[in-house]
Amino acid sequence: MAPYFPWEDQHWPGILLQDYVIYELHVGTFTPEGTFEAIIPYLDELKDLGVTAIELMPVAQFPGERNWGYDGVGLFAAQYSYGGPEGLKRLVNACHQKGLAVVLDVVYNHLGPEGNYLGDFAPYFTERYCTPWGAALNFDGPHSDEARRFFIENALYWTTECHIDAVRLDAVHAILDHSPHTFLEELAATVQEAAERLNRRIYLIAESADNNARLIRSPELGGYGLDAQWSDDFHHCLHTLL
Repeated sequence: MAPYFPWEDQHWPGILLQDYVIYELHVGTFTPEGTFEAIIPYLDELKDLGVTAIELMPVAQFPGERNWGYDGVGLFAAQYSYGGPEGLKRLVNACHQKGLAVVLDVVYNHLGPEGNYLGDFAPYFTERYCTPWGAALNFDGPHSDEARRFFIENALYWTTECHIDAVRLDAVHAILDHSPHTFLEELAATVQEAAERLNRRIYLIAESADNNARLIRSPELGGYGLDAQWSDDFHHCLHTLL
């Protein structure tokens, strides 16, 4: 297995967001092998379909070998059964060599129950709110600064260390935060600073059930500064039409 050289795609600036034609895939079921590297031989076929970006469903470490990924706990650990961080980096490099962007689905609204011991070490969770999937994360309560930083550093890890081009933020309407300067605003500003420093295009795409235009307005207009919004309502309309 060839070693991963972290900057072999250093000249890849990324493609413009309006040029994204996204193919969402589940690493564990896309191929019989269920690994990052097993996807690589199919990249030309995806390009022939007109795809310009692949979106990986969540890959943060979860229990077992196959999972939807939305109950991950080890947010900085790419799933071992998929090939771990080295396998992910090889896939990203292969995509960039073929002119494909890579989007990663991340979950910052809750953490899975199994193996979740973060609350024993720091105030990552709050009882002020609840989510449909478990304890709410502490983004605006006492001692929330470092909890927020944990998730911001996670987004920076995927985008700067693994060269992910865009992060799809799962269900941001369940990120409950009433602080004057919200977690999403801080995340957007920090990721944009990293993109400018690296001379790369890095995008944040929010999934939201609220259809809140403020998510994608610029900070100068009172918005959060995210780059795009995942529209489930449009998706449902297409299902009805078709």
